[in-house]
Amino acid sequence: MQLVVARIGRAHGIKGDVTVEVRTDEPELRLAPGAVLATDPAATGPLTIETGRVHSGRLLLRFEGVNDRSAAEALRNTLLIAEIDPEELPEEEDEYYDHQLMDLDVVTRDGTEIGRITEISHLPSQDLFIVERPDGSEVMIPFVESIVVEIDLEEQRAVVDPPPGLIDDQAEVASSRDES
Repeated sequence: MQLVVARIGRAHGIKGDVTVEVRTDEPELRLAPGAVLATDPAATGPLTIETGRVHSGRLLLRFEGVNDRSAAEALRNTLLIAEIDPEELPEEEDEYYDHQLMDLDVVTRDGTEIGRITEISHLPSQDLFIVERPDGSEVMIPFVESIVVEIDLEEQRAVVDPPPGLIDDQAEVASSRDES
């Protein structure tokens, strides 16, 4: 199974370093020196990580054979893809890989269908589920314990207990305000 683990950003300096937007919870495992990553577009890869370091809160990587700013800049916006064993599980009990959560059905505690997870957005403060509703619209649900109360991989569902207004249609929210 393939998993997008990062997107290459700007070149940094003149020796071929690039900034990366990390898209994995385990950058120390997936983006370590020696890791060989497939790329999208495929024509730019595979790439082997030569060095990695954090600079001003950003991860910088240098790839074998990318030795100057021009070569690094040519990689901008390339997705880095790791090959993952689908049976591999995170070390912590309540942790999940993105691929385990993708396409899970999202329901409330009482069984009301909300939609299915189509994307997971990793933000600095928290992760978000991007959930596509049956009508095609999307809703963002923070992946925090107080809202996502259960992940059931066997049943392929995420059970949520959203606060008022998080998932309700705007019309419902407005009408409840009018009634008060």
